[in-house]
Amino acid sequence: MKLKFFAILILLLTACKSFAQDMQEGFTYLETGKYAKAETFFQNILQEHPDNKTARLCYGRAIGLNGKPEEANTLFTNLLADYPTDFEVKLNYGESLLWNSNFTKAKTYFKGLIDQDPKSFPALLSYANTLSNLKEYEEALKYVDKALEVLPGNPNALTSKKYMYLGYAYQKQQSQKYDEAEYLLKQNLTLFNNDKDTLLNLANLYLIANRLEDAKATYNILAENPENKITALNGLALVSHLNGKEKEALQLSNQAFENLGNDTNPKLIQPTTERQIQALIWNKKYKTADTLIANLIENKPNENWLLALRATLNIYKSDFKKSVKDYNQILINDSTSFDGNLGNANALKALGKYDAAYTSAENTLKFYENQKDATNFIKNLNTTFTPFYEGKISYSFDNGDNEAFAFNNNIEFPFSTKFKILASYNYRNTTNAVTNNDATSNDFSLGISYQLLPNLIFKGTAGLSAAKATTNDYTQFLTDISLNIKPFKLQDLTVGYKRELQSFNAELLDREIVQNNFYANYSLNTNFNLGWFTQYFYTSQSDDNARNLLFTSLYYKILAKPSLKAGLNYQYITFKNQVPTVYFSPEKFNAVEVFANIIKDENTAKPKEWFYELTAATGLQYIDDDESQSTYRFQGKLGYKFSDRCMANLFGTRSNIASATAAGFTFNEVGLRFKWLLFKKPVFRN
Repeated sequence: MKLKFFAILILLLTACKSFAQDMQEGFTYLETGKYAKAETFFQNILQEHPDNKTARLCYGRAIGLNGKPEEANTLFTNLLADYPTDFEVKLNYGESLLWNSNFTKAKTYFKGLIDQDPKSFPALLSYANTLSNLKEYEEALKYVDKALEVLPGNPNALTSKKYMYLGYAYQKQQSQKYDEAEYLLKQNLTLFNNDKDTLLNLANLYLIANRLEDAKATYNILAENPENKITALNGLALVSHLNGKEKEALQLSNQAFENLGNDTNPKLIQPTTERQIQALIWNKKYKTADTLIANLIENKPNENWLLALRATLNIYKSDFKKSVKDYNQILINDSTSFDGNLGNANALKALGKYDAAYTSAENTLKFYENQKDATNFIKNLNTTFTPFYEGKISYSFDNGDNEAFAFNNNIEFPFSTKFKILASYNYRNTTNAVTNNDATSNDFSLGISYQLLPNLIFKGTAGLSAAKATTNDYTQFLTDISLNIKPFKLQDLTVGYKRELQSFNAELLDREIVQNNFYANYSLNTNFNLGWFTQYFYTSQSDDNARNLLFTSLYYKILAKPSLKAGLNYQYITFKNQVPTVYFSPEKFNAVEVFANIIKDENTAKPKEWFYELTAATGLQYIDDDESQSTYRFQGKLGYKFSDRCMANLFGTRSNIASATAAGFTFNEVGLRFKWLLFKKPVFRN
């Protein structure tokens, strides 16, 4: 955090009183910050009195504070040569080192002056400011206190102390030592009651630490001062957004935006307008936000903050290519831009350009060391490409006296952002106590996944299934080959071929029925919370039967956090041949159900947090020409994230869908799943 320097005017009023009186106008210019006028004034004096020490000192200060620090340093170096023992000249020379940001040399120099005069207020304060600029805040605070012992209550020293506390707190915040940062900011508030800068830093700290209620309380304290009302409302709107209360965020932002007027501090107009547009985006009022951005950008076509808002809007609308274009323009304007670098990383990730996303996020950290959003982005991206093991054990049973025990194991091992190896081993044992059928299968497979293009991924696995049943032992070839395509924004298409065995119960495993599935999955999302998913399977079987299966789901997203959606499902199945004594194979099957689904996603859950999912559905099914039957389906899971690398969850299902008899059919399954990241980060980033 930048520390504001405060001029230490050292005027030699004891010498040449009559001449000093003539220079009073110049002294006034220096004292009131009119450095250009001071420069001209003392330059004129020096034309008549080139050797006057006071005029040379004042002229040096004027040019140094008027943006000519190198010239000032040269002037004071010459003065020091002329007056090597003059303490006031030494002080001004030391200050010229600060103007030139030569803090390391200034540190040594001012320490020497303090050794000469331990009670020199200018030397103590300048040394403290030097240490602060070197981010040696603990020592800086010691020396500013020594300066205040010399001149208690000095406003320059107090202001320096305030900014030292702010800088020290920011340093602790960057190191994620949030409790220590909070302590320093609260110490600052004991010295500067309800100071605006300190309260804003404290609120920001609470936002970063996800202490949202504390942030809200801090903004409310800030709002007690009418001058800070707009700033506080902007902050409160952000807190509401982070709490998932988007409507409340928009209401608060509207209040701030409506309070803008001709007498408003110009510095508040941009952040308030920015928050208003963000709140509109959060509430999916894209057209209104787009109009507001377009009106502003027409007058200021190359303003980074407007380009960033338009890029954010396009990210929410899934127009990621447009976002990248704006972020690239921001980086042309300013290569150090936080919005440009990290925003680009997010957009590139969404486009499947993962290597470029890594680069953009790492660029962010070059300019903003340890920045939490950037480090979290890289951490989450690393999780996507870190090798993992996933195991699942389950027990299922139905009212047809079939029981099954299964143990599934999967490993994914990425070698780059494009290529990974897949491996699986699945064990299944199924029995029927009534028919005395018993069958066991062991499936092994290996495969690869390769990103051919940013929007095209090939996935292929091949393996063997070794089955041992009551009357038949055999080995069959298994495979699953697919292409995942993102043809347009908000759309996803997977087409593939899968060879598998009918393994629902022991009798089916004994019959060695091979299924060749040709399938397609298509999903469509919208910017107005409506979604559509469709799945089609054509299956040819080794028993000369064939199946067509169509499933489609239309749903509406009611809430974002946690994700809550409800909708309508329809399923249609038809078989070429009907073999009801062997397996469910109607000539035509229709099912319609309404459902609701609530999810707290495991991928967004933090370590030591619970995650869950629950689906409830009910409807009607029609088997051939039989009367309709009511259906129900309950599915759920409850899990816990032990760390960034380890999680587990229980899961269960109960359903009566797809009945082959009027008496009905019920299926139940319970199990435990475990997932463990094998390493701390991707192997290709070690």
